[in-house]
Amino acid sequence: MDLISQTRDGDVVTLTITVPTMAPAFFAECERRFGDLATDGTLRAVVVRSSAKAFSYGLDLPAAMVAWGPAMTGGGLAAKRSELHALIRQLQRAFTAIAACPVPVIAAVHGLCLGGGVDLIAACDLRVASADAVFSVRETRIAIVADLGSLQRLPAIVGSAQARELALTGRDIDASRAHAIGLVNQIAADRDAAWVGAQALAAEIAANPPLTVRGVKQVLDYSAGKSIDDGLAYVAAWNAAFLASEDLGEAVAAFAQKRPPRFNGR
Repeated sequence: MDLISQTRDGDVVTLTITVPTMAPAFFAECERRFGDLATDGTLRAVVVRSSAKAFSYGLDLPAAMVAWGPAMTGGGLAAKRSELHALIRQLQRAFTAIAACPVPVIAAVHGLCLGGGVDLIAACDLRVASADAVFSVRETRIAIVADLGSLQRLPAIVGSAQARELALTGRDIDASRAHAIGLVNQIAADRDAAWVGAQALAAEIAANPPLTVRGVKQVLDYSAGKSIDDGLAYVAAWNAAFLASEDLGEAVAAFAQKRPPRFNGR
């Protein structure tokens, strides 16, 4: 059974997590899926959802101990420590591949989203949550410094103070609090409604000029953490190179003719 199944509806791909916890093989499959999607020039948006009881309970600790136990808990000097460092860097690539996806990625979250689940959704561009969703940077409570992206990505999403509170306490927060601090964009009634909401967001994005959407994401990613002037210089160079397009002409023509535009990514 695939740990992550894949379906496509037009220009939007849905990735469905089929397991409640992240065993070692999950990370390799996540990296592979998003690596493949990154090469698809016809793709316009990605939705990530889960068919399990919860969106994700995070790392499958028993499986992780079987696979990596000596590196995680053993002593040793430089060689063992280097092995653990290399393992962590390898696992980080799974969620870095999500963040690096050239098209917007939207998470549809339901139930518990703990530990690695928060790492995963923090790498997405947008998040829709069911009313019963619960979020927790749980690693602190099990003696682990979260190391797969939450501590790096959450401050840009919810602000430094909120990110520090979540990570330092390890407490659970509900969907309402997650929405209030900006962790989720929308709250839906239940799991199915969250998926519908995520699909609607993806369809709305996919209706826009695809190369422009990719450009917006790249400019936003580049500008994060840089000065306003650096960001302005980058977008000026971007538009000087890529503003001229068939889609721009189509947008002008559609406006003049009072009809919906038909964007082809050229």
